[in-house]
Amino acid sequence: MSTTASAAEQAARDIADVPAVEVITSAAVHLMSAAAVKCGLAEDAEEQGHLDLDEARKLITALAALVTASAPDVGTMHARSLRDGLRTLQLAFREASVIPDAPGEGPGEKYTGSVV
Repeated sequence: MSTTASAAEQAARDIADVPAVEVITSAAVHLMSAAAVKCGLAEDAEEQGHLDLDEARKLITALAALVTASAPDVGTMHARSLRDGLRTLQLAFREASVIPDAPGEGPGEKYTGSVV
């Protein structure tokens, strides 16, 4: 067996041991982190060229879909935290945008409803 094949098998075994809730919340945290940077919430994000609302919109919409779809399965505690983080990002996006979206038209709002 090649080293690549054994590494792939080990990775599959490792991921098999991780509960679904942890995989879902980990993915959500990655989306939140990336969206926060793209919304300009990172220190000196604009000066560093990280502010990118088009990219932020995509990330927030993907996060909203994940959070909404997984909420019944991840439990109240996790779902509440994820929804709070999502709402914070949606509001930050609105604040950073020079052209406001209509209520219900912001990133992810087709999944969450309007945040304003």
